[in-house]
Formats: sequence, structure tokens, C-alpha cells
Amino acid sequence: MNTRVAVIGAGPSGLAQLRAFQSARAKGEEIPEVVCFEKQSNWGGLWNYTWRTGLDEYGEPVHCSMYRYLWSNGPKEGLEFADYSFEEHFGKQIASYPPRAVLFDYIEGRVKKAGVRDWVRFSTTVRMVDYDAKTGKFTITAHDLANDRMYSEDFDNVIVASGHFSVPNVPEYPGFDRFNGRVLHAHDFRDAREFAGKDLLILGTSYSAEDIGSQCWKYGAKSIIVAHRTAPMGFNWPDNWKEVPRLDRVDENTAYFADGSSAKVDAIILCTGYKHHFPFLPDDLRLKTANRLAASDLYKGVAWVHNPKLFYLGMQDQWFTFNMFDAQAWWVRDAIMGRIAIPSDKAALLKDVTDRIAAEDAGEDAHDAIHYQGDYVKELIAETDYPSFDVDGACEAFFEWKDHKKQNIMTFRDNAYRSVITGTMAPVHHTPWKDALEDTMESYLRN
Repeated sequence: MNTRVAVIGAGPSGLAQLRAFQSARAKGEEIPEVVCFEKQSNWGGLWNYTWRTGLDEYGEPVHCSMYRYLWSNGPKEGLEFADYSFEEHFGKQIASYPPRAVLFDYIEGRVKKAGVRDWVRFSTTVRMVDYDAKTGKFTITAHDLANDRMYSEDFDNVIVASGHFSVPNVPEYPGFDRFNGRVLHAHDFRDAREFAGKDLLILGTSYSAEDIGSQCWKYGAKSIIVAHRTAPMGFNWPDNWKEVPRLDRVDENTAYFADGSSAKVDAIILCTGYKHHFPFLPDDLRLKTANRLAASDLYKGVAWVHNPKLFYLGMQDQWFTFNMFDAQAWWVRDAIMGRIAIPSDKAALLKDVTDRIAAEDAGEDAHDAIHYQGDYVKELIAETDYPSFDVDGACEAFFEWKDHKKQNIMTFRDNAYRSVITGTMAPVHHTPWKDALEDTMESYLRN
């Protein structure tokens, strides 16, 4: 097989793609030549933590949106690899909400075992992807950052796995230019200890607002105000935490809100989301979509309807993560290797997209959304040889997680769930989350 496949990004979705091809090779099948371009010096994507913000050592935008003391905000039982359990990796079952260092080690463990590191060109960023309809080839122009060398190579297929949680959406509010404190986006948040003893304003009601606020509370913020544009998160927050209507403006040290209230604040964190951003793709190849479960213009959620030789992984809003990326990666592998036929009729591709959007829109709540994405994962798995697992059981773990958050937003991580891969019940962690101030793998895994 002389086919060449480019994978852009070596985060969880890109690594899933490498593992998918490697799993076929391990069965004695002939696979394409796979080249993965990764602009960071190590794999892991967002889980490859760095202290840096803004620009990296080469002047490239920092990809990482990860921060110290981050713990999984959803149960690990909903993201476990079907072909590589937590028990296989750690030699024992572990608690349900691991910190980032533990999850990075788990992600890395599978690809180390697969032996695919030599497929990755590290410290190499993709500058442009072009498609030549006459030759049916993509030309990738890449920049070897370590050697400051530009070069181009041709590929039969391109898989975009660069993620969509690294380019921040940064709104402007009147008075930001006069505010005496720090204004930063969640992308640049690194250490909750920076805000100990401070009055903190958070804009947004996303998971990052919830979690960054919780981290700052845990590490000693004096007070936390969360301003919302539509509806509050509505959890039973601690006494020094409140939710208010949208921010109108700020002056040197005071924030003014839509209900006429105001508050002195020391810092403002913008938890205002991220953009699907692909500066290396021309308009005819570039995905433009909202952060939703049914992404625009992607057949089966992965194949670019305007040129099905191009694929995208992990572009949906996410309940499922690692194992959904796997399901997508196995499907893309089989499409490239000719096991799955993508319709040649563009109208059929577009109808698939339209139907998926309509099905998502028909859902009424988070319960429906979780089932929607669970059914999507099952659909892809059924068409490949990815190991089947109890997707409905993973959905049940998500439902329990949602209930535990409603019961107590500051203790939900103290609960445990049953693995849908091994059937083993996770232990309760040795230290309640609010008291576990050390997030190293060693401290987490000790008995």
C-alpha cells in the first residue's frame, strides 16, 4: 500500500488515530504510511502541560489550556479506552476523578505500548494544506521549528486532529483598558494559588468557569463572583461564591452588572469559550462550526463533505472524549483502507449532516444529549473492529455524575463508579477533593 496519510496533531484524538492504524498493523494488515505533525515537543495535546502562556519557545501560540491542580471534571469511567483499561495501565483500579498528571500518564501509556512515537514529527507545525484536484493529492507545507526549516510533502489523505480548545474567544467589555487588576482568559490560567486572598470575577457559565472557580475557591480565593449572560449555573455554591447577571462595564477596581449591582474585584477570568481555528487550511477545506454535538459539514461526524479524503477528529462538543475519539479514528482508518465506502453522492453526505443536526436539536436536556452522543459512539463502533464496550453504562455514569454535582458541587469528585471495561468498582479516593492540595501522580496513587 503506497498511500500516505497525514495526521495533524498528537493529542488524544491524533494519538487515537495512530493507535487505530497500529492495531491493524498488529493483525498483520498492510497499512498506509502515517506521518503525524505535532507542533509541541511532546505528545498529549492539551494534557501536555506547560507553564508557558502566550507564545512558546519558538514564538508559536501556546496550545495548552491546562492548569496546575486540574482534576478530571467527569468520571474516568466515561472516557476509558476499550482496549487499554486503567487497571491494565496502573496495575490496579484507581479513583474516579484523576488529576491531569495521572490522565496524561494513562494516555501516554497506550501509545508507548503501541510503539508509534517514531510516526510523530515533533516541534513541527503545519503552515498550509493544499489540495490538487488533478492529482488527488494534498500538499502539506510544514515548519520544522527546531531546525527552522520549511518543507512540503504530498499525502493521499489528511486527518485534522488539532483540537478546538486552544484558541480562546476573548470578548471586550467597557473599561477593560482601565482595570487595575489582571484580565486573562481561561486559556492562560495556570495556578489557582495566584488568586489566594483575592476577590475574583469570572465571566461565563461553561465547565471552565465552574472548574476554575472551584479551583480558586479550593486554594483560598477570598470571594468569587460569576457573571452570566443567559442563566446561572445554579449549583449550591459556598458562602463566598455568588452568581450575578451579565457584566456591563468595569472601572479601575469595580465591576458593574446588569441588575444594577456592583462589586470590587482584583482579577477577571474570561471563561468565554474557544474557537474552531484552522489557520493552515484554505476556505475550501476549513471546517466552520459551532461547538455542538453535530458538527457542520462532517459526514458521520468525521469526513469533510466537500472532499471526503479529508477528515476531522474530535470536533464535536463532548460528553464522551477519549473513547469517542477512538471510535472516530477506527472509522476513519477503515474508510481510508477501503473497508468502509463513503457515498460518492454529495447530497447523501449532506443529508447525513442535516439528519444529525436535526436529531441533536430534537433533544430537550443534558440527558438527551448524553444519549445522543452515546448512540453516535455505538454507531461508529458497530461499523469497525474497535472493541465493543458498555456505552450505555458510561451514559449511566454521566447521569450519576450530573446528580452528584447537583447534590454538592464541591464534593462530587469524592464519588466512585464502576468501570464499563473491566466491571471493577473504583475505590473512593484517600483524600476528599477539597483537601487534596497536591496533584502529583505519586500522591494520588498512594494507598
